[in-house]
Amino acid sequence: MNFSKVKLIVTDMDGTLLNHKNEVSHRFFSQFKELKKRNIHFVAASGRQYQSIIEKLDAIKNDISIIAENGGMMKYDNEEHILLKLTSENITTSIGILRQINGAHIVLCGRKSAYIETSNPDFISKFTKYYSEYQIVKDLTQVTNDNFLKIAVFHFECSEENILPHLTALKNDMQIIVSGKNWLDISHIKANKGYALSILQKKLGVTKEETMVFGDYNNDLQMLELAYFSYAMENAHAEVKKTARFETKSNSEEGVELILEQLITNTN
Repeated sequence: MNFSKVKLIVTDMDGTLLNHKNEVSHRFFSQFKELKKRNIHFVAASGRQYQSIIEKLDAIKNDISIIAENGGMMKYDNEEHILLKLTSENITTSIGILRQINGAHIVLCGRKSAYIETSNPDFISKFTKYYSEYQIVKDLTQVTNDNFLKIAVFHFECSEENILPHLTALKNDMQIIVSGKNWLDISHIKANKGYALSILQKKLGVTKEETMVFGDYNNDLQMLELAYFSYAMENAHAEVKKTARFETKSNSEEGVELILEQLITNTN
């Protein structure tokens, strides 16, 4: 395959760049040096909290762009930009509905911190894999003094089956995306990874034909559509496989690194 036009590479984190140990491989960091030599810009695009993404990519954080909270914020050229925030009405309405859903664990995602109103140890053990900065509060609707980018909802069984059907009333006013087997995200109506990526493509002067994107879940669909070289992981959701032009191995088999190796080899 001819990768000579690629100038921008974008990867999701969980289920994509992160392996089964929830880590970025040493192989990727070596490959990143080669991408940099070729003036190929790298973007980490995730539903994760910004601080959590930085923890995983600390060694290269000053040389990459970051799309966090499913497009709610973006960092490029070492400047942070809040793109789309939830209003206080969005938050109050959403939380009111979510509190009525059995098994729903709610996370209010701010730029400074994430906020939860439960001390359930089983949930916190799952939650802290994605959120390194957080506070436990009595009432999420009373939290102020932060920019709120997203509401994330966790269900121990399945977010698509147990959370999504209850949110019909929110669909006209907010973006609702199933972001993982156990996670669902509620954001500004225009917020998604694709929206943020489109802004970045314009800033960098990069076209669809010069863009490579990797993803595994439904919060990756819009950004996959912005790349000619769009890859679904082997472990991806069926909708992602339908949307992507190509497929690679699973995250546990270093599917991203496999394609990057081909790119590096073929662009010497």
